Amino acid sequence: MTTPPDVDVERALVVTAHPDDVDFGTAGTVSAWTGAGIAVTYCVCTAGDSGAFEGVPRGEVARLRQDEQRAAAAAVGVSDVRFLDHRDGRVVADLGLRRDIARVIRQVRPQLVVSHSPEIAWEHLVVSHPDHRAVGEAALAAVYPDARNEYAHPELLDEGLAPWTVPALWLSGSPEQRINRAVDITDHFEAKLAALAAHRSQTAHLDDLRDTMRQHLERNAQRHGLAAGRLAEVFHAVDTS
Repeated sequence: MTTPPDVDVERALVVTAHPDDVDFGTAGTVSAWTGAGIAVTYCVCTAGDSGAFEGVPRGEVARLRQDEQRAAAAAVGVSDVRFLDHRDGRVVADLGLRRDIARVIRQVRPQLVVSHSPEIAWEHLVVSHPDHRAVGEAALAAVYPDARNEYAHPELLDEGLAPWTVPALWLSGSPEQRINRAVDITDHFEAKLAALAAHRSQTAHLDDLRDTMRQHLERNAQRHGLAAGRLAEVFHAVDTS
């Protein structure tokens, strides 16, 4: 069930809650897209400043994690990384977050947006952090109706940002029964690992990261009909028409 986007994509926008979310869930797919000439922008809604650290002053955590995310993005061919500076661990899908994401959508004008699922994946709860679900809900509302509706967030028109309709939305971390897209990232596994390794504050202590990720991605591929030994990232593609 390896399938491309349902629309021609020149620009894609990935909206996540924290630094490293995109790399655990989507970096292999992003590497494939940038390799094919697609321009990818990251929109990270927090700086990940509530993460647990040893030996790092709390006031330096946000800068550290932002620097790590920029390095991780570079590992998969992404240079446009934007941070919205909402509070880590306190994200809610309010009008402010919807507006901020809609603003980036109107700036980037992507044919495809990728974000978190707003649903709980009970079979793999770790992907359903409350911040993830809040960002997923706000991103869904930003895609439809906010970014395409000129009367939503009129301040965006005052900023010169015309409405933009996103033709395709993919959700990561969805419940298994929702998944309808599998992207073969076998040839981009090393790039994904390089992106994850850039998040040293989060991954340097994980001696088994390579094996754990390979096993997870192999299970994805097997569940969704790819050949033995292939690796896949999986998504719920949503009809936004």
